[in-house]
Amino acid sequence: MFFFGISALGYGQEKLEYNLSKGDVYKVKQIARQDITQELEGATHELTNDIRGILEFKVTDKTDDTYAIDIVIRDLLMTMTSSLQGVIMDVNAAKIDTANVQSRIFNSLLNKPVHMVMRKNGDILEVKGGDSLVAGMVKASGLKEAFAVNMLTSSLKSEFGTEALSDSYKQMTFIYPEIEVAIGDTWENNYSGKLSAKNSWQLDSMSEGKAIIRGNATVMMKIEEPATTMVLDGTQNTLITTDLNTGFILNMEVKGFSEGYSTLAQMNGKKIPTTITSLVTYELIQ
Repeated sequence: MFFFGISALGYGQEKLEYNLSKGDVYKVKQIARQDITQELEGATHELTNDIRGILEFKVTDKTDDTYAIDIVIRDLLMTMTSSLQGVIMDVNAAKIDTANVQSRIFNSLLNKPVHMVMRKNGDILEVKGGDSLVAGMVKASGLKEAFAVNMLTSSLKSEFGTEALSDSYKQMTFIYPEIEVAIGDTWENNYSGKLSAKNSWQLDSMSEGKAIIRGNATVMMKIEEPATTMVLDGTQNTLITTDLNTGFILNMEVKGFSEGYSTLAQMNGKKIPTTITSLVTYELIQ
């Protein structure tokens, strides 16, 4: 009975956090689908983005409260289809087609490290290397004309620039509280950027060395590019299974719905009713 009591108490209060070691390598498979619907003067325009990729995280250093991590995209497949225009993009980044600008651009993303400093609760303090990624992508495009280069640079920065990458990775990592919690306890955290979120988390269960965490969030999305702007509000629901030993995610599912408006430069800033439905999954594969 005494030993049973000790075991039960072990799951009474838990300090949920990352517990990584220098040299650790984690590979994560990401699958994302995003459906965008726009109402254009009585007509409905539907855009679908499908993304599949492999992300590699390597711990290069650690302190008492932080980890230095190199993140590398090992594989990337992207498809974009439009109900009005058909297939807009279909890229397998690992299989470069030198005659295809999109293929050259996304092939240049592979195997280029981005450097991140992360706290034990998953909050990201610093990201370096995103702007170098963008510069490499622009160079790979082969574009020379200044206006085209500037337009491409601005567009790519919104997705792959240092600030954008910091916001993107934080959605995946920033899940843990500052204090010890027990099953049923809740906590909150917020982050801001292109996607701002107010998150409420709950520890659902702990067993067999795993923790189940659920999250609900209100989100605000503001994407500004030379040709288009999107301003949307919505919700996000997250279900996570993590390894209690390392703190690294085993599985994560994020469902989102947002609505608002978008504007197109060629339509003189007219507001177009817009909704976005998304599903993103992450799975640890190594």
